[in-house]
Amino acid sequence: MTEFPSTLENLIDKFAALPGIGRKSAQRLAFHVLSQSEDEVRSFADAIVSAKSSVHCCSVCQNLTEDDVCPICRSDLRDRSIICVVSEPRDVLSFERGKEYNGLYHVLHGVLSPMSHIGPEDIRIKELLVRAAEDEVEEVIMATNPDTEGEATALYISRLLKPFNIKVSRLAYGIPVGSNLEFADNATLNRAIEGRTEM
Repeated sequence: MTEFPSTLENLIDKFAALPGIGRKSAQRLAFHVLSQSEDEVRSFADAIVSAKSSVHCCSVCQNLTEDDVCPICRSDLRDRSIICVVSEPRDVLSFERGKEYNGLYHVLHGVLSPMSHIGPEDIRIKELLVRAAEDEVEEVIMATNPDTEGEATALYISRLLKPFNIKVSRLAYGIPVGSNLEFADNATLNRAIEGRTEM
């Protein structure tokens, strides 16, 4: 016998299936939905359905957009000679918030992960190679996470790009601004030394 009515249990299960949502959080969300008015619930459901039906991948960079080509790829103000390769669409937002990078992007929608059975055909590598062959790209910045899968993905793609005579660079990783050296681990310190720049 379930603790709650089956429809409520089903709603809790749907929330619990979302990433980062545990069973207790799912219950809180489900109870919050039940406490809302009919109009609020319909508006929430409509927003989900609308986003799912309207948002898709940009035909150029694979970022999320409602148009065929996203605003970044359409912009005449962007430097088209540089492509920053990221794992997920949310990574684009991180760079855009910094307001320093002015090139284009390419979103892989994942990283290589043999343990999770994710190979090159499961992420958007082929589309990047098409861009490298067709566009006047001079540099590709690999901005995948500095973990095992991110590093393997960056290395794999850099090898694929070699025949195109394109400069392939990797983000420098090191000591975060405002932190103390005594708290940095060995790998971070080593990366900071390797990625040092002239002053």
